[in-house]
Formats: sequence, C-alpha cells, structure tokens
Amino acid sequence: MRRTVLGLVAAISFSALGAFAQQPGYVQSDLVGKLEGPTIVTDPAQWPKTFKEAPALAALVKEGKLPPVEQRIPQEPMVLKPLREIGQYGGTWRRGFLGPGDSENGNRLRASDKLLFWDVTGTEIAPNVAKGYEISADGKRTTLFLRKGMKWSDGAPFTADDFMFWYQDMYQDKDVVRAPAPEFAANGRSGRIVKIDETTVAFEFDDPHFLFPSQLAGDTQVGGGQSRLQSDGRALGMYAPAHYLKQFLPKYSSVEALTARAKAEGFPNWVQYFQFKSDWRLNRDVPTLAAWKMTQPITGQNWVMERNPYFWAIDTAGNQLPYLDRALLTLAENPEVINLRAIAGEYDYQERFMDLAKLPVFLENAQRGGYRVHLDPAFNGADTLIMFNRAYRTDPEIQKWITNVDFRRALALGIDREQINHAFFLGLGTTGSVVPSEIIKESPGGEWRQKWSHQDIPKANAMLDAIGLNKKDKEGFRLRTDNGERLRIQIDVAQTLSPTWPQQGEMVAQQWKAIGISADIKLLERSYFYNRTRQDLNQVVITSNGGSESLFLFSISVLPVDPAASLNGAAHALWYSTNGAQGIAPTDAAQLKAFELYRSAASQPEAERIKIAQEIWKLAADQVWSIGLVGLSPAYMGTRVVNARLENIPARTCTSQHCRTPWSGHPEQWFYK
Repeated sequence: MRRTVLGLVAAISFSALGAFAQQPGYVQSDLVGKLEGPTIVTDPAQWPKTFKEAPALAALVKEGKLPPVEQRIPQEPMVLKPLREIGQYGGTWRRGFLGPGDSENGNRLRASDKLLFWDVTGTEIAPNVAKGYEISADGKRTTLFLRKGMKWSDGAPFTADDFMFWYQDMYQDKDVVRAPAPEFAANGRSGRIVKIDETTVAFEFDDPHFLFPSQLAGDTQVGGGQSRLQSDGRALGMYAPAHYLKQFLPKYSSVEALTARAKAEGFPNWVQYFQFKSDWRLNRDVPTLAAWKMTQPITGQNWVMERNPYFWAIDTAGNQLPYLDRALLTLAENPEVINLRAIAGEYDYQERFMDLAKLPVFLENAQRGGYRVHLDPAFNGADTLIMFNRAYRTDPEIQKWITNVDFRRALALGIDREQINHAFFLGLGTTGSVVPSEIIKESPGGEWRQKWSHQDIPKANAMLDAIGLNKKDKEGFRLRTDNGERLRIQIDVAQTLSPTWPQQGEMVAQQWKAIGISADIKLLERSYFYNRTRQDLNQVVITSNGGSESLFLFSISVLPVDPAASLNGAAHALWYSTNGAQGIAPTDAAQLKAFELYRSAASQPEAERIKIAQEIWKLAADQVWSIGLVGLSPAYMGTRVVNARLENIPARTCTSQHCRTPWSGHPEQWFYK
C-alpha cells in the first residue's frame, strides 16, 4: 500500500494543483484529465428539426397521457452536443446522501433550473434556463431572454409572469420573505423586476450593478434557480410556478381560508404551509424546470428524482434529455458508510463525501467495483480551514481572544500543515493561507498565501504571552484571565462534506498543545450545526472555502454577509445585509473596511472588482479571520468515483461552489453504455 501511494504521488506530480491541467509544465495522469464538457449549440440553423424521446415517455404519449414530444420541447431549446457521443436512454443514477440536512446534495443535481450557468472552466457565463442576457452600459439594467415555448414539468407555460409572481407576490410580502436577498440590491437599494414581454424580463437598479449577471449564474440567493422558501425567511431563486403556488397565498384566497387549509394538513400557519408547498425537496406536486422531478422526498430512506417529460434540452440528434431515467439517493448513516459503499461499487457517480485519503483503496478496488476514479484539483485556497466566529458572545473571555488578531495569528503559527497534508491529503495538497491559487485573477499573489502560514512555535508562544495569556496549569495549558481555569476552545465540525475534518481537527488540537492551547472537537449533525451558527453559538468551526476563488459569488467563507449561511458571525451578517437596521456592528476596523470594499464592488466593472477582491484577500490573510491549512487539492468534491459504464463523463470538471459540482459535468447528457 505504501508503494502504491508513493508511486501515485510521483506519477501525478501535484506540486501545483491550482493550475489548469492545460498549463505548461503540468504533468498529466490517468486521474487528472483536461477540463471538458458538452458544447452548447447556439446557432438555430444547426438545431435538429425532428425530435425523439425516452421509450417510457413515448408509451405515455401513445396512451394519451402526454402530448407529443414536439409539443413538449420549446421552440428555442438548449441544444447540447454531447461530450463524446449521442447517448442511449435508460438507467438510474445511484448516489448517497446523509438525510434531510443534506439538501445541498440534491440542489446540485438540479442546477439545470438555474437561469444562467458557467462554461467548463467556471469562468465564463453560459446559457441555461435563459438563452441569453445583456447588461446596459451603465450597469443599471440586466435583461434576460427566456426560451420561447418553454414549459414547467406539468406542461404549464413558463413565462415572465413567473418572475413577476415571485417579485410581487412572494418577495415583497414580508410574511413570506422576511430576509431580502443581498445580491438583489445595489448600494443597499433593492432592485426591481420589469416584464418586457412573455419571454423577456429586466432587473433594474438605481445604481450600477455590473456584478448581477454573475450572481444570477453563481451560488447566491438570486442564483438559486426555482425559488424555494427557507424557514429562516430567505427565498432562494427569482422565479416560481405562479399557476401552482397562487392557491397557497392569501392574496388569491383569504388568510382565514388558507389558515384553515394549512391546519387541516398539519401546518400551524399559512406561511409554513406555503414554504412546504414551494419546496421541491418535500412537495412532489410542485412543478419544476429541472431535468429530474422529485418523486420521493428527502425525508425517507430513498430520495428519488425522475425524468421531467417537459425538459427543455435536446442533443444534436434531436433526442430530448436527460438520457438517464432517474436519480436515486440512498440514505447513509455517515460519510464513512458512503465511502465504503462507493468502494463496493454501489454508486454510479459520487464525489460528495469522498475521502481523498482513501484514494489508494479506491484504486485498489476499482476493477472489482466496476468503477473508475477521477481527481479534479480545485483552485480555492483551503479545502480545510479553521474559521473564527468574531460575533460569538456567549462567553466573554473566549470572545475576547477570538476577536484578538494576535491570538488568531499565534494559533495559525502553531500548526504543522505539512503533517496534515501528508496525513489526510496524501501530500497532494498545497499548504498555506486562505487565498486562492495564483492562476485566479482575484489572487493577491503567492506571498499572501504564505502570510501567517508557517509553523513557528517559539513566536506563537511569545505572542500569546505578550497578549496576557502567560499563566499555565501544571500540564502546560494556558489559563483564562477571568477565573484562572484552563482556557478551552471548542471547534465545531458538521457531519458534512469532508469525512476527515474531525480527525484533522484532532491533529490540530494535538499540535496546539505545544503552544498551550486546549481545543475540544465536537462533531455535530448538520442541521444542528447550522442552527448553532445562526445563533452565533459556535466559537470556531472547521469548513472549506471552496468557491471563494470567485469571491463575489461565494463570499461567506471570507466575510459574514449572509445571516443564515455565514459561519463567521451571523449577527455581523445581519447587520451588513440590513444596512445596520438589525444585527450587531463589528468593531474590527479591518472587517468594516472589507465590508465597505465588498459593498462597493457590485457597481464596478470587472477590472475594478478584481482589484477590490485582491484587497479583501489581503485583509483576510493578514487578519487571519480564518486559518488556512491545505488547499488546491482534489479533496473537496474533487475525488470522483464513477461507474465504468457511465459515458460522456468529463475527464475533469470544475469543482468550484458556483459550478455546482457535479452539474458542471452536465449529467443530462450522461448515459450507460
């Protein structure tokens, strides 16, 4: 086994995982391929004129239960040239999930409902639900062009009215949407949606908002695709099936009638009733635009999605997509079980929860399990980072140290990152701070990757002594300054994407003993973990900053800007997102400066936004808002186990958060051979 690992490292030569596989000097391997994907054909002259469909749908047409395929496909479909060949219909995509708290697993299988998406590199906006967009010269207006003749999964027309319903009846109703989307505003002033015609909508702002198209394509609230209401009052996405959801709003009935209806179905009020009805994960009746429609909800042992008969994409031979009949997600007790099932060949495409440290075992069992393995190096700075919650207030003594920059810097200097890299990343990652790869335009440069990112035990001890933590107990641990007891830092870890985060945390805790810091690692169920973070009960967490290489598309791992999703200060995020009307203002001058820079970026063209991002990254690295451990690796959804019979699979995909892995590989054109 040792020979296998060392031989693999030598063969792949991952000295610069952050670079594209095409870059000069990059050593190719069978595991790391070239970024690739299907081609979107935008010239109508090249579109097929006749259409075909899955046999199961053809049977329903014959029985009179569905209209003919040419009536279900829009006049302006998305036409895909498959990656390698025209596919065959049939088959189930088997996959693992961890229960109701793992809804992001399914979100990523539904990125086909996003308004705009990305090319294979994750750097250029591509068509999706919308066939195109344009932004005005002054940046105040973004216009989306929808596909003529597009339909929901129940056959109802999808038009600009579905955007107006979302904007007028959902977003502006404070009972329905309590927390406005920060991206749907420029300089703190909310935008508007205007219907131009049935297939054209415009988003208008009082100030320039050049960033908005990228946010529509990104992993943001406005980029969420079909709107789904959250229990925290947020609305993900910017359109909804008006023809279906109107019946669940008092505007089209009455509060009394709707409340009675809600209680009859077991809901305490009409708002929670509406939330349920809008939620594709729970309500199988809500129409969708996604390639597969949910037929068994996330709450059971099996989470099932089946082919949408009105899906709006076809291949270059006129076959309606997707090729696969359905996706079946099977409940697992924990990530370790998912890894064991993958090794046994029980999954067809699984990248979520895959443990890079098990790579030798994956390779050893690949032939027996009937699968192949791909590695997709990422460009984000930290596949593992230790994030401080600077809005923590429960214990004033802990709060004092978490908000002390020299305390955070000392802890960063107390870590042996190379030990972590070799123990959990097989030496395939790159150690350093949280800043992204230098190939990313927003990177401030390699020297910032080294900022406070080397182990220096004498300096760390001296810094901790200097700030007043100079008393220790008989075991060498530093004492609190308020009551003389041992200072203990709690690090929360969610049962989530990386199965080795708890073990990495334990290794850090062991290393911190050399600087007198005691740390307790707490593994928490995912939903419970996020409930704690929304109340700022967490002191420190372990997470990743995957996706933050596009800082303004996925910023919550750098700055607290989303009160429901930020792990680094929900109260600060609420203050930011409400322009100071709610929440708690940070007292850290550097964070306030970063907030100011971040808010100004939306009104700037790309060149200026890049400069702003670089300044924010410099602040993040110098202030050590989070401690980066190891990044630029295939650890965070970049280790893929794929059924050997599954075709049109990219050799390498974009693994960034905004690429919605695995949708960056366009699963609608995968098929079994």
